[in-house]
Amino acid sequence: MSNFAITIEPTSNPAIKKFQANKFLVDHNSYEFHNIDEAKNSPLAQQLFYLPFVKTVYISQNFIAVEKFSIVDWIDVQDELAGQLENFLNDNGVVIIEDASSKKIPVTVYAESTPNPAVLKFVTNKKIVTETLEFKNIDEAKNAPLALQLFHFPFVKEVFMDSNYVSIQKFEVAEWDSVFQEVREFIKNWIEDGKEIISENFKKTPQAVEAQKEQEFENLDDTSKEIANIIEEYVKPAVASDGGNIMFKHYDPETKNVQVVLQGACSGCPSSTFTLKNGIETMLKEMLQGRINSVEAING
Repeated sequence: MSNFAITIEPTSNPAIKKFQANKFLVDHNSYEFHNIDEAKNSPLAQQLFYLPFVKTVYISQNFIAVEKFSIVDWIDVQDELAGQLENFLNDNGVVIIEDASSKKIPVTVYAESTPNPAVLKFVTNKKIVTETLEFKNIDEAKNAPLALQLFHFPFVKEVFMDSNYVSIQKFEVAEWDSVFQEVREFIKNWIEDGKEIISENFKKTPQAVEAQKEQEFENLDDTSKEIANIIEEYVKPAVASDGGNIMFKHYDPETKNVQVVLQGACSGCPSSTFTLKNGIETMLKEMLQGRINSVEAING
């Protein structure tokens, strides 16, 4: 038994229900089927089309979305459908049959500069990971095949991954102008060939990532929760656009000192460290008056 579990989630379209799996169903790609003929490479979708109310089937990394005809109401069929999906998956049912022609995934990868001249951000049109991951050396990348191979380039110092991009920090032995094209093509080919980004035993579904974040958040004191929320809402989006990440680490109620961790392009960049530290410090002092004395930015 594979121990798949399905949860039912509503969507903005009342005709569509999302059936979320606790494990990954397919890698990288998404699929949409409008009838049983289109679903010839998906035994799972074909089974669904035997149900007379199924109009469209969408399959993505860790969910199946089903659009129904109006002949039934979801409340009458959704639980039974969720049970059928669980049984199919736990009986080792095949979701997608990959053939040689379908393994190539059309991928776009482009390079973006960051505030840190040593770091380049390689952005792809495919979601590659479900959480932020930082690898300081090749040993740390043992469960991340793409990062592991990137470390074989002699100029690669660190690798940082988030949703749809890879940030790479280089040693001074090479200039980005000379090597970025080679790295871009390598990443593009790796994803197009359907190779593993993260090893199966290291992967986390979005729900697992969210549950872990919620658990860590609930363990914080009230002031720490406020700080974490401010960073998440006001700071992280701008930092992510520059190929980096910032995480709340610790708040000391006695010294009123806050520690944050900088990752990706922000890590090791003197200007980023200075700018972020002072910007966050000013913001927190204004928003949490009397509770913040200083902010310490630590490179991840």
